[in-house]
Amino acid sequence: MNDHTNAEKILLVDDEKGILTLLEITLKKERYHNISSCTTGEQALFFVKNHTYDLILLDVMLGDVNGFELCREIRKHTDTPIFFITSCASDFDKLTGLGIGGDDYITKPFNPLEVIARIKALFRRQSLTQASSNGNSEGAGNKEYNYGRFILRPADASLIVNGESVECTAKELELLSFFCRNPNRIYTTSQIYELVWGSPGYGDEKTVTIHISKIRKKLDDNPKAPELIINLRGIGYKFVPPVKGA
Repeated sequence: MNDHTNAEKILLVDDEKGILTLLEITLKKERYHNISSCTTGEQALFFVKNHTYDLILLDVMLGDVNGFELCREIRKHTDTPIFFITSCASDFDKLTGLGIGGDDYITKPFNPLEVIARIKALFRRQSLTQASSNGNSEGAGNKEYNYGRFILRPADASLIVNGESVECTAKELELLSFFCRNPNRIYTTSQIYELVWGSPGYGDEKTVTIHISKIRKKLDDNPKAPELIINLRGIGYKFVPPVKGA
């Protein structure tokens, strides 16, 4: 039997104590024991200001504050990945949550094993990224992508567009890095979700679409007529690298 205890620190924020208990039991069965939980936005913000976490699971409909507003406040203090867990399943809610810095969106009622799968996928990707950054300087984690119009440096999580530094969430950088590693290749939204988010993407096409839209706004002069990340209707997306000097 494997007695290994996972070191990652997780913060759970939900005003339904039954949900907190369910998540805590499920996480501990998977040997995630560094868990903090709270039922209000005020408590969550206090924890974020005074502790570091590897993941935050955040409910939208809290009693004292809207989870989207809380996310905005949290983003002033940390870029820790945030998974929204909520009964709000409309496209508008997903657009709002992902647009303000959320990394994923899980709707209630949910299968606890699905949540665990997404958490494990996140930590696995983080581990691989860290290993690449600590490895050979010519490895994928340290490669610089310089296309003239923009420069992406995954190793230090920086994006330069037309000579100006542009702020990005961790997930935006991860998705853009994926495209830069795989230029001129077509991927369906489900494939992108599985390869970048780390779990099967059936039903999560909107998450991919929203993140691509956010990247386009930062890279393209006219995001409504994108030149870099092309949508092949009914097929998928393809990254077309810009020609230097063009």
